[in-house]
Amino acid sequence: MPRDTLTREQIVRAAIELLDAEGLEGLSMRSLGVRLGSAATAVYWHIKSKDYLVRLAGDEVWSEIQLPDLSAVDWRTAATTMANDLYATFTRHPWLVQAFSSGSHLLYGPGKARYDDHSLAVYEMAGFVGAQADQATATVFMFVLGSALGEAATVGLRRRLGRDGGNAEELIRDTVVRASEIGMRFPRLRARLEGGAAVGYAAAPDKSFEFGLQAIFDGLEARLAAGRTLTSKGAH
Repeated sequence: MPRDTLTREQIVRAAIELLDAEGLEGLSMRSLGVRLGSAATAVYWHIKSKDYLVRLAGDEVWSEIQLPDLSAVDWRTAATTMANDLYATFTRHPWLVQAFSSGSHLLYGPGKARYDDHSLAVYEMAGFVGAQADQATATVFMFVLGSALGEAATVGLRRRLGRDGGNAEELIRDTVVRASEIGMRFPRLRARLEGGAAVGYAAAPDKSFEFGLQAIFDGLEARLAAGRTLTSKGAH
């Protein structure tokens, strides 16, 4: 595809597809040019660097998240919806988690700003003011990012093992078996393994994400209630 027929939107969309398939390490201007049926120089005509391309791709992905109508739901429902959608986005695009956790790319733009602004609105609606709204937003974001990190790491591991010529699934299964054998030496781990933890004690239990998210919201609500109690006592 000649450079004068390429658009930045086409390049960014192709970059997202390549990143989803190959991760950050699989993205290059040459591989992107092959996917677009164009020379790498034609891509450079529109996008000046890989870092810039990752930033554009990341911000485009951020725009996939639907923002709840705050006039139609309570703050906790809105916060749960946004956290679940963010987690789903991270698991669809594990390279985005990789970019955040490695610190290898600076990610910003209107898509992320749109999400961040709506998050602040949610916690302000709950009753948090100023820095507390920022802290509540950051706490939930870091929990979602950390929860998605394990899945993103597994995707990256499978990809690396496959490139090295090994059978990724077989290697992972063997590792789980060896880890479980070690776990059997310890009483609490042994009880869980003997109780049916077939995938190994290191695996997260079902509904762990939902449990953690609701625990955070319970804590935030408790802080709000405590603040209202102190304010009420001060008024008297």
